[in-house]
Amino acid sequence: MTTLQSVPALGTHPAAGSNQSRAETREQLSKATYDLLVIGGGILGISTAWHAAQSGLRVALVDAGDFAGATSSASSKLLHGGLRYLQTGAVKLVAENHFERRAVSRQVAPHLANPLTFYLPVYKGGPHGAAKLGAGVFAYSALSAFGDGVGHLLSPSKAAQDVPELRTDNLKAVAVYGDDQMNDARMALMTVRAAVEAGAAVLNHAEVTGLRFTKGRVTGAELKDRMDGTEFGVNARLVLNATGPWVDHLRKMENPDAAPSIRLSKGAHLVLKRTAPWKAALATPIDKYRITFALPWEDMLLLGTTDEEFEGDPADVRVTEADTAQILDEAAFSIRDQQLSRDLITYSFAGLRVLPGGPGDTSKAKRETVVTEGAAGMLSVAGGKWTTFRHIGRTIMKKLESLPGHPLGDDYEPISSLPKKLPLPGIANPRAVAHRLLVDGPAPGPRMAADTAKHLATHYGSLSFDIARLANENPELAERVHPDAPEIWAQVVYARDNEWAETADDVLRRRTTLTIRGLATDEVRGKVEDLLGKKA
Repeated sequence: MTTLQSVPALGTHPAAGSNQSRAETREQLSKATYDLLVIGGGILGISTAWHAAQSGLRVALVDAGDFAGATSSASSKLLHGGLRYLQTGAVKLVAENHFERRAVSRQVAPHLANPLTFYLPVYKGGPHGAAKLGAGVFAYSALSAFGDGVGHLLSPSKAAQDVPELRTDNLKAVAVYGDDQMNDARMALMTVRAAVEAGAAVLNHAEVTGLRFTKGRVTGAELKDRMDGTEFGVNARLVLNATGPWVDHLRKMENPDAAPSIRLSKGAHLVLKRTAPWKAALATPIDKYRITFALPWEDMLLLGTTDEEFEGDPADVRVTEADTAQILDEAAFSIRDQQLSRDLITYSFAGLRVLPGGPGDTSKAKRETVVTEGAAGMLSVAGGKWTTFRHIGRTIMKKLESLPGHPLGDDYEPISSLPKKLPLPGIANPRAVAHRLLVDGPAPGPRMAADTAKHLATHYGSLSFDIARLANENPELAERVHPDAPEIWAQVVYARDNEWAETADDVLRRRTTLTIRGLATDEVRGKVEDLLGKKA
C-alpha cells in the first residue's frame, strides 16, 4: 500500500469559499448576521439550507457532528413510495412519495440513485394472500404512472433465478414492484454541496452550547468547535432547530419548561457479504404492518430493519445482540441459512426515527414532518422520510414565509417561484461517466479498474473527473485504499479538500464504503488520519 508522504491540501472546503480554513469559516460565521441559522446537518436541515439559499437568503448551517452523521446515514437506503401505506388507505401520500422518488432518481440525482426491482414473497400461512398482494403492487405501480413497469405476480422458480438464496419451501407466488435505492450519506453530501453553491456557509463538528436571545427572541447560537475547542457564535434573524433526535434538547435551551414533542423509534440494520449475485431485492411481510428488507447494496447485502421505541440518549443508539438476532430471524423467513451466517456480517448500524409524540405502536405511527414554533420564536422541525427530503425543505420554507412581519426580507424569492427539480451537483449519466473514466483513465500507468470507475460514477457523477485528475497528477492517489474495495486514495484527498471530512470516520463511514465493507483496518485508518492532517 502507498505511503502517501507528499499529498498536501489542494485547496480546501468549498463551504467557506476559496482556500478557506475552519478558522476562517468560524470567523465568517461569527462576523455576519444571517437570515437563517439551521442547527442540524441531517437531511432535513441540509434540504432546508439548500432551498433557503436558492431563495436568496443568507444561510448558515452547523452540526455538532458530521453532516448526515446520525440518522440520515442510518436509513434503509431507499427512495420509495411506501407500499405498506396503501394498507392504511393513504393513496395520496403514496402518490406524492412516488412523485418525489421519480424526481430525485430521474431529474435531480440520477447519478446517485438507481432503480431496484423488489420481490415480495407470498408464503403459505403468511399475513397476506397472493391475490391481495398482486392487486397491491399493481395499484402501487399505477400510482407511479407505471414508470417502473407494471406490478405483477411472478412464479417462484423465476424469482429464485434472480435471488439464488430465496427460500422456495411453501412459496406460493412472488409479487413484483419497482422503487429506487441510494447511498444516503453521498446523497446528503451532494445536497450540502448544492446548498454551498447556492451561497450557504456550513460547518460540521460545531456544537451548539447555548442560544442567543434579543428582547426575548432567539437570534443565534453559541458554538464550540469540537475539532480544537474554539468557542464562537452566530447571529441570525431566524433559527431553525433541525437536530432530529435531539430536537427537544434544543427546545429546552429555548424554554426549560418545553414539553416533549417527539418520541423515537430505533431501526437497526446489518450488512453482510453476499454468497451469490442478487438481481432483485426482497421485501418480506413479517406481520400485517411490518416488512423486512434484504437489499443488494454496495456489492453487499443489507438486512433490516427493526422498529422499537427508544428512550435513551440518542448518542448511545447502537445495534444490540437482540437486534442482530431479530434481523437474522426475520430474514430467515425468505432467505436460506447459508446467506445468514454471522461470519458474513461486516457491519451493523442503527438510527432513530423521529415520530410525533403520542401513544401506540411505533411501527403504526405516521412518518410525518412536524414544524412547531417555540415561545421565543425558534422553529423546530422533526420527522419525515428520506424520499421526500426536497418536499420537506419546500414545506419548511413555506412555513417561514407565513410567519408574521415578513421576517425573510425584501430580497427573498418565494419558494413557489423557483424551479421544482433543480439537479444536485455532478448530475450526469453514470454509465457515460464510467466509460470516460475507463477510456481517459490515469496515465502514465495502468488504466482505472472497471469497478473503481463504476463506483466513482455512481457516487460522484461528473465530479468523478476531479478525482481522476488527482489520481493522474499523483500516481500514489490512483492506488486502492484497500485491495478488496473499489475506492482509491484520491477520494480521501477529495473528501478532505472538498467534502468537509475532518475525522477518519467522516471518510471511512460516510464518504466511502470502507467501513460498511468491514475494511476500515487500523492500517487504513492510520493512513487516512495522516492524510487528513495534511491540510493547508
